[in-house]
Amino acid sequence: MRARYGVPLGITAVGAACVAYAAGIEARSFRLRRVEAPVLPAGMRPIRVLQVSDIHMVSGQNKKRRWLQSLAGLRPDFVVNTGDNLSDPEAVPEVLDALGPLLQFPGTYVFGSNDYYGPKFRNPARYLVEKSKGQHGLNGKKPSHATGVLRNPWEGLRDAFDAAGWVGLSNTRGRLKLDDGIQIALTGLDDPHIKRDRYPRVAGGPDPDADLALGIVHAPYLRVLDAFTADNYPLILAGHTHGGQLCIPFYGALITNCDIDTDRVKGLSTHEAAGHRSYLHVSAGCGTNRYTPLRFACPPEATLLTLTPSENRISSPAASPLE
Repeated sequence: MRARYGVPLGITAVGAACVAYAAGIEARSFRLRRVEAPVLPAGMRPIRVLQVSDIHMVSGQNKKRRWLQSLAGLRPDFVVNTGDNLSDPEAVPEVLDALGPLLQFPGTYVFGSNDYYGPKFRNPARYLVEKSKGQHGLNGKKPSHATGVLRNPWEGLRDAFDAAGWVGLSNTRGRLKLDDGIQIALTGLDDPHIKRDRYPRVAGGPDPDADLALGIVHAPYLRVLDAFTADNYPLILAGHTHGGQLCIPFYGALITNCDIDTDRVKGLSTHEAAGHRSYLHVSAGCGTNRYTPLRFACPPEATLLTLTPSENRISSPAASPLE
């Protein structure tokens, strides 16, 4: 009896322990990633940018809400929200409560598919199958609004962000002016994961009179990264990937849920296109789809990016707990 069932029962116990850890501990172990990106003109003062992404708020997630509120203590120069704030159509008030202290700072935002549409259960193995077939996002299917899925009340988020002075970047350009007069040119796209991106509307490169230009998008699809880089944006910010969400220790992510490679699933890297090179930061985000509330070897996070003059050396340390 022991020889016949001992190994399967042991495997089952280890698997159950991993699931319990991934759902009960790691998914709630919020971290702050600190990154330095040398993208500013020579002689310019450092700029601190707080990126939050993939909150996927569900009503009752009080620890996440309090942690997001605490990020205001970092006193960033401005905030970038790269989308997927919702995983529950009833959670708009809780997202706004969580981000309330951050709305006191200058900010900008794009939306992701989960801001527009309610979550659906998917077998996680389907992501691996789609990756093996080179399929991502809509994969040639009709847009989500044509398939009868639940629509989220994203307009409430938009109205509150706009009222706070945050700049919406849905296939458009915008500007932020910091207290000391520094001008940040912003170019953003709607979510490529559901084919809402329209780069021709914003093509042409950064505004030449700005002190810094950023490209901002939810999902880091290669067509978007190529376009921003070819237009010579020094830094692109994105989210969407969840850092792989369920990773293998000492190996890393298995999937990215888009066509970017797993080596760049989170953190700071570079992208090259048309003879140009841009820095890319992909946030692993701080939430999960409500139907797969697990993280393994990939803690939830936000990122404080310190932008420095380009002669400074790049560094990208691992995420650490926010003290």
